[in-house]
Amino acid sequence: MTKKELALEVIERLKKEYPEAGCTLDYNQAWKLLVSVRLAAQCTDARVNVVVKDLYARFPDIDALASASVEEIEEIVKPCGLGHSKARDISACMKMLRDEHGGRVPDDFDQLLKLPGVGRKSANLIMGDVFGKPAIVTDTHCIRLVNRMGLVDGIKEPKKVEMALWKLIPPEEGSDFCHRLVEHGRAVCTARTKPYCDKCCLKDVCARAGVEQTA
Repeated sequence: MTKKELALEVIERLKKEYPEAGCTLDYNQAWKLLVSVRLAAQCTDARVNVVVKDLYARFPDIDALASASVEEIEEIVKPCGLGHSKARDISACMKMLRDEHGGRVPDDFDQLLKLPGVGRKSANLIMGDVFGKPAIVTDTHCIRLVNRMGLVDGIKEPKKVEMALWKLIPPEEGSDFCHRLVEHGRAVCTARTKPYCDKCCLKDVCARAGVEQTA
């Protein structure tokens, strides 16, 4: 089985296993997902979803958040950890949206990368979930699982994993595929415990189980 064939098989099996998989950060506007994904660094999505309720109650739109001081933002978001740096990035990002983008989140990948606190992972999440464009989000679950499966070989750098997956994953499948990897990584192919290979829907095709893949 080639890596591309393996990728298509994995996609189909995960679709059946996690048909409703999606972003676990709560948002109803693009700028709110930008805020939440910055807060989610080294913090659980569940905690972020609680904290942002207080943030938006006080600063309900881009203009309000752009006008807030870093200290005011930090006071609310500090339960997410790294409070000062996250507050600084959120403040600068909202100011840039207000001043340079007419209060709108750009739907261009390179423009997203220019926003403070936005890296490739965040930009891909926005492109896929908000704008429905091809995207591959290489978070820790994605990197761990695609290495175990044999879709990539010992690659741990997020951008390199992303570039490798672009060659294997159909563009229209990338965003949902990555969401399903998160679900699978939390439920079965775990990081902190031994993975539950015995109940894995991929156990007969996964490289970890001894199946050899060829390029």
